[in-house]
Amino acid sequence: MKIITYFKDSYNELVNKVTWPTWKDLMNSALVVMTASLLISIVIFAMDLGFRNLMEQIYKLLY
Repeated sequence: MKIITYFKDSYNELVNKVTWPTWKDLMNSALVVMTASLLISIVIFAMDLGFRNLMEQIYKLLY
């Protein structure tokens, strides 16, 4: 049966051919993701704040 062969091959590949990252590699990757997420959120916050201030100035001029 093809499905049994598929699962056997998949298991074999996961156990014998895949190189799993070390705990240190995982921690470094997590730190990079957290740092990038924080920086991106700060940039988005600054853009939102600047746009809000710009729109408040425009509304003050119009009304």
